[in-house]
Amino acid sequence: MDTEETIDLWFYRPMGFAWAKLFEKLGVTPNVVTIASIFLGVGGGILLYYGASPLLWLNYVGILLIIWANTYDSADGQLARLTKQYSRLGRILDGVSGDLWFVAIYFALVFRELHFGDRLLGDWFSTHNWAIWTLAILAGICHAKQAAMADYYRQFHLYFLKGKDGSELDSTSALDEQYAQLSWGKDFFAKVTMWFYRNYTRQQEGTTPRMQRLRAALKQRFGDENASDEFRADFRVKSLPLMKYTNMLSFNTRIIAMFISVIVQVPWLYFAFELIVLNAMMLYMIVRHESFCKTFTKALGDGKY
Repeated sequence: MDTEETIDLWFYRPMGFAWAKLFEKLGVTPNVVTIASIFLGVGGGILLYYGASPLLWLNYVGILLIIWANTYDSADGQLARLTKQYSRLGRILDGVSGDLWFVAIYFALVFRELHFGDRLLGDWFSTHNWAIWTLAILAGICHAKQAAMADYYRQFHLYFLKGKDGSELDSTSALDEQYAQLSWGKDFFAKVTMWFYRNYTRQQEGTTPRMQRLRAALKQRFGDENASDEFRADFRVKSLPLMKYTNMLSFNTRIIAMFISVIVQVPWLYFAFELIVLNAMMLYMIVRHESFCKTFTKALGDGKY
């Protein structure tokens, strides 16, 4: 309840659970469900390219496919827990699937703007091709950063709420040890995957220096980053208000904004929304989180907990 949006609680999670129960009976593995979501999401993204009659109806098919893909995205994790097939590879693949949907969406919106754009700045973008490409690339880079930080803060919150088993919080130091144990000869795919995931985690840690100092202080005070019940309760009070931003930076808010931009036939507005509105949310979330992490680190040093 702390970390889920209303849309997820009332729609995506129940739909995902229904799919998970069906796939469990059919013997379908979580990774197969994730791969299926990639095909659905990418297919839906491609259909957003069509920006003129008589093919505008394909936009609505694309929207439905993306929604369907996201029900599968909800299903794969629930299926993994139902069948005890959870793995870090599955978590990484799950993250990559959403990235691939949006790669398809971004390309579709750019080409749509170039070929069909005729509202607001549409003609200008068609004349200045570099502008829409620049806007899309910058939005994509920011999107990746927004999603990474949203996921990191959510996992940090869950760590104190539910403990290590209820969170997927990782650290670069632990991943370095696992990476070193893998062989390029025997574990090539796993080692490449771990290399990307380790760098992904390192970037998250690099953006949150005060959080990392808090983690170090907790480990020194309690061992293995555990914490007293009093600390957990106080941390939740500060962290909970930020969970709405982690949700808004993940999927539902951005996809609704994208759907609206497609329906009103001004697709570049979605890129502007990411660059202005969602970046402002991310910066606010980072500043707030770093601020109270600094306060908690000082309190630990003063012996409050």
